[in-house]
Amino acid sequence: MNEFDLIARLTRSLPTNRALITGCGDDCAVLALGLPERWLLFKSDAVVQGIHFDSSAPPEKIGHKALGRCLSDIAAMAGTPTAVLITLGLPQDFDLKFVESIYEGINALAKRYGVAIAGGETTTNPERILISIALIGTVPRGKALLRSGAKPGDAIFVTGELGGSLKGKHLEFEPRLAEAQWLAENFSIHAMIDISDGLAGDVRHILKASNSAAELFSTAIPISRQARLAGRAESSGKTPLLAALTDGEDFELLFTVASRDAVPLHDAWKKKFPKLRLSCIGKITTGQGITIRDKTGVRPLSVHGYAHFS
Repeated sequence: MNEFDLIARLTRSLPTNRALITGCGDDCAVLALGLPERWLLFKSDAVVQGIHFDSSAPPEKIGHKALGRCLSDIAAMAGTPTAVLITLGLPQDFDLKFVESIYEGINALAKRYGVAIAGGETTTNPERILISIALIGTVPRGKALLRSGAKPGDAIFVTGELGGSLKGKHLEFEPRLAEAQWLAENFSIHAMIDISDGLAGDVRHILKASNSAAELFSTAIPISRQARLAGRAESSGKTPLLAALTDGEDFELLFTVASRDAVPLHDAWKKKFPKLRLSCIGKITTGQGITIRDKTGVRPLSVHGYAHFS
């Protein structure tokens, strides 16, 4: 049983109330709490030593990642982050300077995006560091971008480059908050998610929520230099394309838009964000699953992204 099987079992009969607009199954929960013209976004995430970072990672970058993961989920909903609570689990023999430096990384990223650190909790956690972030934000009422809106014929886009994140990007990525808000304000985006589990996994999250299928174009997938270099150096047989599909922790935006808007969006993007690549990597289709088109034809895509417990 992997994490998604577990989540499906645990969330089959959760209680709800009138405030909940969108619950489990999207990047953030969406709540209507009486804010004028705004919905509340609510997100939690955790990073664990030995899973999301190792002891050689610079502590400031660990802090950056811990908060950045939640900010990336707010971006996926086209929201604006507001405030966080931090739960910090530490072994008995923790290094005070190391922990202070983690907070320096959290604080720096929070200040950059105007996020208040409103408090939190500390506890003992045997053997390893755990940092859990609970974040609230807002989005204009009725304007949250969900995973469930993809439609057959939509073009599929992705920002940046994919794969090879363990070479450093997973600790240094920049949440795509400004880019997501610009997309939502200027185009009718049908569905969006941030890439944390890998392209092959996160496309499937959109497809499941939207009850649709997809065809990817292998030559259009933007493979990072790190993935290409790693593919040459590794003896595991993991090609650069496979790395781009499955490595995860890219924290780029993956979204769909009507095909008629694809060219105008791409042209406008190049003017607005000339230093950030945007690629049309496929299309939404009817049916189920993912196919991938390459020079040999079209075949089913069997690989998935990262999943805990698998």
